[in-house]
Amino acid sequence: MANVLIPIADGTEEMEAVIAIDVLRRAKVKVCVASVMPGRTDVTASRGVRLTADELLENCASQTWDMIVLPGGMPGAVHLHDSELLARLLRDQLHNDRWIAAICASPAVVLGRHNLIPTAKATCYPSFQAELAEYIEEVSEARVAQDGKLITSQGPGTAMEFALLLVEVLCGKERAAEVARGMVYQG
Repeated sequence: MANVLIPIADGTEEMEAVIAIDVLRRAKVKVCVASVMPGRTDVTASRGVRLTADELLENCASQTWDMIVLPGGMPGAVHLHDSELLARLLRDQLHNDRWIAAICASPAVVLGRHNLIPTAKATCYPSFQAELAEYIEEVSEARVAQDGKLITSQGPGTAMEFALLLVEVLCGKERAAEVARGMVYQG
């Protein structure tokens, strides 16, 4: 069974976080939601929705993750960027050729600003695409983009497609199709 880390913070875009968590769990993927906020698991998302993480990020740092998924939202992406521990975990993912996925502002604000994907083709929220272009080889206009073991997406409106692609790469096309059918999703 695949295991996925999804870090959250104050200002995380709730749709991007919750849709990824929900869709992955429907696919029977083990998901750990971890707060990067010092000493607390409760966060207030970008639209005021309260989310409770399973763990603090520091309690997840010694595990190996098949994938780390970064939701966007502001200032959530900034909080993710500012977590030195998360940056170390992301570097470890890249070094060990494991999956990283990011949506909305996070491809630019987290991955780009940490210079983690300089040779990638990626996408992000449209207002962050100029910034992303400063850090990577090619910015894609696609709603969801995959480049090797990097998956990126544009924002809340692309969250379902993004989440189903995460299921597909971790569990196969058949499982992704089953999950989509179960949700009556026709993307």
